[in-house]
Amino acid sequence: MRLPALALLCLGVAACQDAAAPSVEISDAVCRPTPNGRDLTGCYMTLAATTDDRLVSVSTDAAGKAEIHEMSTAGGVMTMAEMTDGLPLPAGEVTALQPGGNHIMLMQVTAPLAEGDTVDLALTFADAAPVTVSARVGNPAVN
Repeated sequence: MRLPALALLCLGVAACQDAAAPSVEISDAVCRPTPNGRDLTGCYMTLAATTDDRLVSVSTDAAGKAEIHEMSTAGGVMTMAEMTDGLPLPAGEVTALQPGGNHIMLMQVTAPLAEGDTVDLALTFADAAPVTVSARVGNPAVN
């Protein structure tokens, strides 16, 4: 009698742990083609986290450096800066990385990126398991 009850308890605990595991869904990943003679570009995507989380870093073999950037406007001047603490991802909300807003900046791109190429981006989160997404190279949809 004790064995079946223990087995059910273990199954219940495992199911609860799996249901509560933080995850982030990523869609619409795109990186702009690199401009002629330039070795940097922006990447955009949509992220949705199941629990409060944070995108803490991005890496890729396609560039020497990848940073999460924030765009802001002060005194009529738009500026861009690295988000050193990462990008907050509130639970159940869609967070869009888009032109003119928060985005991923690839610098020291190792080879020109042309429309039709793909770029693998490894995303690291504070809580969710790392995710590698294959971003198409092209122009992002205009919102």
